[in-house]
Amino acid sequence: MPTANPILIPELRVMLGEGDANGLREVARELHPATVADFSEGLEDAELWQLLDCLPVERQAEIFPYFSMPRQVELVQAADRSHLGPLIEWMAADNRDDLLRELDPDLVEEILPLVAKAERHDIRMLLSCPEGSAGALMTTEYASLPADITAGEAVARLRSQAPNSESIYYIYVLDSDRKLVGFVSLRDLILARPTALVSDLMQRDPISVRLEEPSDRVVEKLARFDFLAIPVVDEHNRLVGIVTHDDVLDTVRQDATDDAQRIAAISPLGESYLEAALVSMTWKRGVWLAILFATAALTAMVLAKWESPHVWLVAFIPLVIASGGNSGNQSATLVITALSTGDCKLSDWPRILRREFVLGLLLGGLLAIPGYCLALAYAPTAAAALVIPLTILGVVMMGTMVGSVLPLVFRSIGLDPALMSNPFVSAIVDIVGIVLYMLIALVMLD
Repeated sequence: MPTANPILIPELRVMLGEGDANGLREVARELHPATVADFSEGLEDAELWQLLDCLPVERQAEIFPYFSMPRQVELVQAADRSHLGPLIEWMAADNRDDLLRELDPDLVEEILPLVAKAERHDIRMLLSCPEGSAGALMTTEYASLPADITAGEAVARLRSQAPNSESIYYIYVLDSDRKLVGFVSLRDLILARPTALVSDLMQRDPISVRLEEPSDRVVEKLARFDFLAIPVVDEHNRLVGIVTHDDVLDTVRQDATDDAQRIAAISPLGESYLEAALVSMTWKRGVWLAILFATAALTAMVLAKWESPHVWLVAFIPLVIASGGNSGNQSATLVITALSTGDCKLSDWPRILRREFVLGLLLGGLLAIPGYCLALAYAPTAAAALVIPLTILGVVMMGTMVGSVLPLVFRSIGLDPALMSNPFVSAIVDIVGIVLYMLIALVMLD
C-alpha cells in the first residue's frame, strides 16, 4: 500500500498552486505509476484530482489502482462525475472490478452510464460473479486467435490486440462459437515459420477453470502447472476471461493474512491494521478472547476442586499444560497449512491421524525424559516422580491428536480450518490436560 512521502508534498503543492501542468505531467510520466501514487498519497482529494487531471486518462488509469483501496473509494466519492467515466473505462478490468465492488451500489449505477456500452457489459458480467470465485479474479482483457490462420497472420493480429490485452504471452485459440480449443505461446508464434498454421502450433486440451470455481482452486492450478495465466470458461467451455499470476498473488497474500489472524484467534480484519476501526478490531479480537477466557475459567474451576497433600505437583502444572498446548499448536498449524496448500485432503485423515499419533508418542517420550529428571529433584520418591513423565507423554499425545483432528472436523463441515485457532486448541488441551494430570496423580499417589 502506498505511504505518503512528506518530503515531496510541499513541492507538489507549489507546482499545483502555480498550475505547472507541464512539470507535473513530466514527473508523472518519468516515474513508475506505483511511485507516483506513493509520493502523492498525502495530498488532499481535490489536490490529487488536480494532479491527475494534468495527465492523459490512460496514465491516470495506470496510477489509480496503486492507491490503497480506501483512498480509491474516497477519490471516487469526491470526484466530479465527468472524471469517472473515462477513468473507469481505461482501468484494467480486474482493478476496475475490485474498485466497483467496494463502492455503494447506488454510486455504481450512477457511474456505469458514463462508461461505453461495450465496457459496461463486461463490468456487469464481472460484478455478477460471486466473491471468492474465479470470475471475481479474472480480467476480460486477453488475446485470442482462430486456429485456421498462419503464424504470420497471427502475429499481425496480435499487434492490434496487444494494447488492450493484460497479457499476450499466452494466446488462446477459439473456434467459431468462442469455445476454448487450445493455446499457443507468443514465443512459439515468433519462432515458427510464417506459413505454419496456428492449429499445428497450439497445445490442445488446455487447463482451465470454471467461472464459479473457488479462488483457492485457481491458486492451486496456477501453482501446480506453473502458469503465468489460466483461462476461465463458462459452462459451455466458452472463454470469458483469464486470471493472471499477479492477481493470484494478491489473493494468496490476503488469504495468508486472514489465516494468520484466525490462527491467532482474531476474526480477519479485512483491511490494513492501521486503517481498521478500533471498535471493529475490539469486537473481532474480543469475541475470541471471551471464548478463550471461558475455557480458561473451566481450567481454574477444575484446579479449585483439586485437594492433594502433594504440594510439589503444583509447580509442574505450567510445564504440563505448556507441553500439551505447544504440541497441539504445532499439529494444528501443520494440518491447516497442508489443507490450505492442497498437500493433503480431507480423505487423507487416516494417514494424518496415524502420523500424529506416532509423532505424539515420539515427542511425548522425548519430553518425558527431562521431565522425569526434573521431577526427581522435587518428588519425595522416584516412584512419585513418574507422575510427571507419564502426564507429559499423555498430554503431548492428546495435544497432537486434538490439534490434527479439529481442523479436519472443521473442513468436513464446510468451515475454514484456520478457525480452529491455536489458542482454542490450547484451551481444550489445557482443560483435558489438567484432568489427566489429576487422574494420574490420584492413581499413583493416593
